[in-house]
Amino acid sequence: MDRRSFLLGTGTLALSQLLFGCGGNNQRQLKVELLKGSIPGQVVNQFQKSLQQQVELKFAPVEQIEDLFEQLQQNWRQKQLEAANQQKPSPFFQRIQTLFESIQGLFEWIKNGRRKPKATDADLVTLGDYWLKAAIEQNLIESFEKEEVNQLKQWSALDEKWKKLVTRNDKGDLDIQGKVWGAPYRWGSTMIVYNRDKFQELGWTPRDWSDLWRHGLQQRISLLNQPREVVGLVLKKLGKSYNTENLDQVSDLEKELQILNKQVKFYSSNNYLEPLIMGDTWLAVGWSSDILPVLGRYPQLAAVIPQSGTAIWADLWVRPKGITWVGSEGIIRGTLSKQWIDFCWQPSIAKQISVLTKSNSPISTNITASDIQEPLWNLLHSDVYDGLRLGKVLDKSEFLLPLLPSVIKQYESLFAKIKV
Repeated sequence: MDRRSFLLGTGTLALSQLLFGCGGNNQRQLKVELLKGSIPGQVVNQFQKSLQQQVELKFAPVEQIEDLFEQLQQNWRQKQLEAANQQKPSPFFQRIQTLFESIQGLFEWIKNGRRKPKATDADLVTLGDYWLKAAIEQNLIESFEKEEVNQLKQWSALDEKWKKLVTRNDKGDLDIQGKVWGAPYRWGSTMIVYNRDKFQELGWTPRDWSDLWRHGLQQRISLLNQPREVVGLVLKKLGKSYNTENLDQVSDLEKELQILNKQVKFYSSNNYLEPLIMGDTWLAVGWSSDILPVLGRYPQLAAVIPQSGTAIWADLWVRPKGITWVGSEGIIRGTLSKQWIDFCWQPSIAKQISVLTKSNSPISTNITASDIQEPLWNLLHSDVYDGLRLGKVLDKSEFLLPLLPSVIKQYESLFAKIKV
């Protein structure tokens, strides 16, 4: 799932690489590759100041979660290659390998308009919860040992749903007896965003998924080009779970999808806001990381979290496979990694991350009206759910949990069928 992240102003970490410290081969280092826009630059500055010893921080923002996942895959392939060639490769072999990687990158650029990501040597990497199962199954990341989890001071402050999300077995499935594979640092949801002016003409405003089927919206809607999201919202409308395993037993599911498809002008996971801003569409379904930053700039837009519940996503810190945590350097980098995770969970820092990146924190924060823009405050605290507050709506919401490949195929086949 390719969730975008907009550049959220000058306060957000957005340089190709942000360095703190004076450098030097013997200096302590922490390398982090993160989703662009998910951590404010001032938070990194504050972390630097909080450290008792001088540390070189290397924070490298990456455009998409998908790129970060592919970097983890490249990292695993490189480690495998190094293991197969225990002795240092000859200069000739190194040149051939470099040439091969360059050709691979060129083909990737021709095919997808971007080069294939290189392997990462980061200590921590951002990964979306949707990708966690695949990363564990493919042996791309390391788990946190029980002792390390106990060393995280703020771990106990996390709600059980966050602990459950990242506690999995070696197949990547939820398992309360499993290991901890990641540390969530922010989260968001799938939302409805719409043009106030157009709906004023209709005489009503959307509040729930069922409104997408209402009269007057034919060819006026854009939906995410994602089977789990689209089929999921229809399941939610029918009172079912986003994670329903046997779609054949859900009566009227295909019929409802076909009706909804007639309302849809196009499907896109990347370009659904621009047509809405231009007035070509009246309503879009998208991710809060895309939607919330634009509400303040375009007053004609409003957003709502469907009252029957929605899909939730989370950004996690994970540790790439093959990072050495033994020896003095490894212990230092491991300690710094845990310090960074705990720093992100401090209530005051979690509040800054939430406010400046227009997201939510797994740690409880005391956000007031003066902290955030009026459109966002109105969304989170106005009585738009007929007395049902946001917390209760989110209690009805769900993570997109891992499903069997055969079940995923059902979602994909049904989605492809209704779009024909």
